[in-house]
Amino acid sequence: MTAREPLLIADDLTAGYLPGVNILNGCSLELHEGELVGIIGPNGAGKSTLVKAMFGLVNVRKGAVRLRGEDITNMKAHSLVDRGIGYVPQTNNVFPSLTIAENLEMGTYSDPKRFRERFDVVGEMFPRLVERREQRAGSLSGGERQMLAMGRALMMDPSVLLLDEPSAGLSPALQDEVFVRCHRINRAGVSIVMVEQNASRCLQICHRGYVLDQGTNAYTGTGRELLTDPKVIELYLGTLVKSHQD
Repeated sequence: MTAREPLLIADDLTAGYLPGVNILNGCSLELHEGELVGIIGPNGAGKSTLVKAMFGLVNVRKGAVRLRGEDITNMKAHSLVDRGIGYVPQTNNVFPSLTIAENLEMGTYSDPKRFRERFDVVGEMFPRLVERREQRAGSLSGGERQMLAMGRALMMDPSVLLLDEPSAGLSPALQDEVFVRCHRINRAGVSIVMVEQNASRCLQICHRGYVLDQGTNAYTGTGRELLTDPKVIELYLGTLVKSHQD
């Protein structure tokens, strides 16, 4: 891979859950080494479907997904983890009956020898998980579960992390903590694709953003460009960003 070639590419994807029903209609995305890329848009735009298609969870009918130039379209999730892609779903993202330590151990199921070394590394990012390692995940708050889910996805030392609505359902304070953690993970060298409903906060921290609408790319640009684009504000960001700018 040359220095300028994207790390991860979703090229002109058509995909959906049911035969003959497409959610994505020619959707594209590029992620470069070291980037944090945000995906925003209205409900039903195909945001979560895009990251699921990139992670092999939704059938891609047309187009291609490539990692470092390798075609990984419709590859099974466990094979993608072995290639350095981590994925954190929006819901059901921890094993509630297992302890924090056991959840993190599940993150290294394909290479258990790495657990001890990676537990220390991930523990530095999420010290609360280490302090409460014997606590069952089912007793954690929503914010703590999100941290655990991200920690488990990082246990295989991925180069790419796909996050589906990491701040969904959290209080404003906990949402802020999630965004801070994502920023730190990115600065530690993990390239991130983040789907977010909190569009303005997402655009504040991402290098580049994609606005999806009806399964296609509506707008793209740097986070700052999208945050201040009058059309994007009018159509997708609403009064929240207008008041924030005033």
